[in-house]
Amino acid sequence: MILSGLEIQKHIGHEIVIEPFDEDCLNPNSYNLRLADELLVYNNKVLFMDEDNPATRITIPKTGFLLEPGKLYLGRTMEFTKTEGFVPMLEGRSSVGRLGLFIHVTAGFGDVGFAGYWTLEMHCIQPIMIFPGVEICQIYYNTLQGDYMPYRSGKYQNNDGIQTSMLWEDFIRK
Repeated sequence: MILSGLEIQKHIGHEIVIEPFDEDCLNPNSYNLRLADELLVYNNKVLFMDEDNPATRITIPKTGFLLEPGKLYLGRTMEFTKTEGFVPMLEGRSSVGRLGLFIHVTAGFGDVGFAGYWTLEMHCIQPIMIFPGVEICQIYYNTLQGDYMPYRSGKYQNNDGIQTSMLWEDFIRK
């Protein structure tokens, strides 16, 4: 079951943390998250799953930044979130999608117990200007049934910003 906006608000500061929290971002069954003022872009044209791929940091000016088709941009939410007892899910806002901007390629599913900023895997159909602080996506919460093992020590837990893929660590453990 998906939590209503009012139910999300009841759990703020307890099982659900959204910092900073702005009541104006609360929706009937989700909460809008905003785009931070930074991006990462991979340096190499060919990316390797078994290597730490270098990336360049870009600051998004208040006047906007032009995203180009055919490139992957890693962004992040302005908000830090933490969730206990619910499964957080991330989706792009329909207004953003209707402009041909996709905010996550495959990583919209969160783990119960996740704490951190959400890294956004952004790409566009045609050139589009983006701006820091825009409500870019929405987080919603599903109830969880049964006992669970919370996400406590994963690669992306307690991050402090945008994170490139850390899949290469899986190759080291094998």
